[in-house]
Amino acid sequence: MTTSRWTSTHPDRDRRLGLRLALASFAVALMMIPFMLLLVIAKLPLNELDAGVARALHAYARAHPDVTEVMIVWTDVFGPWPWRIAVAALAGWLVHRGAPRLALWAITTITVGGLLGAGLKLLVDRSRPHLPDPVALAPGDAFPSGHALTVTLGAGVIVLALLPALPRWGRQLAWAAAAFLVLTVSFTRVALAVHWVSDVLGGIVLGAAVIAATTAAFETWRRDRGRRPVVPPRDGVEPESVRAIRD
Repeated sequence: MTTSRWTSTHPDRDRRLGLRLALASFAVALMMIPFMLLLVIAKLPLNELDAGVARALHAYARAHPDVTEVMIVWTDVFGPWPWRIAVAALAGWLVHRGAPRLALWAITTITVGGLLGAGLKLLVDRSRPHLPDPVALAPGDAFPSGHALTVTLGAGVIVLALLPALPRWGRQLAWAAAAFLVLTVSFTRVALAVHWVSDVLGGIVLGAAVIAATTAAFETWRRDRGRRPVVPPRDGVEPESVRAIRD
């Protein structure tokens, strides 16, 4: 079935899916904003962790310029815009292959997550680390980390979209690769002294929450359509798309 035929014969289903994704995203905003504001405003032991880790990693970066150069390249290659472009390209490919609902989920997830992250930066208005002889600079506010947020969103979306086409060992490898990217990109932001530890933790938590919400909304929509219940982290968001992806 072609994309144009699907959208012309199922407009109500498409609108209901879009509404579910929007409502799920709004629910994430309501839940996560108070949590993240408290995370920063409370200033509990996390601040001591922030300061201590920032000083230690900054000293290491200053003493090992070659490692610092590698981290700068890594954080740029897997920065926010490359992930946004990758997800947009994935969505375009999915539409072309006849999986428009999966494409809608992917675009909604990366877009809503990015907008929530930008809004939280303005609300929290947290300054970035200011250390002597910085090895890197970054504009804007600190919390949550846009790099940590977007790598979590991008890697999670790509894995969940393609999971049905992978063998069991491939699924485990995909999740391991996604976790590696999230952890290493987040590490570079703290090691380069452009973010606090709590900034990257906030970005990861927000990204995971957005993915969980939109994935749950998609699964609810699938069950309303009478489709077999699945476990998205194991089976992917839309197992029915496997033919479109593989063919």
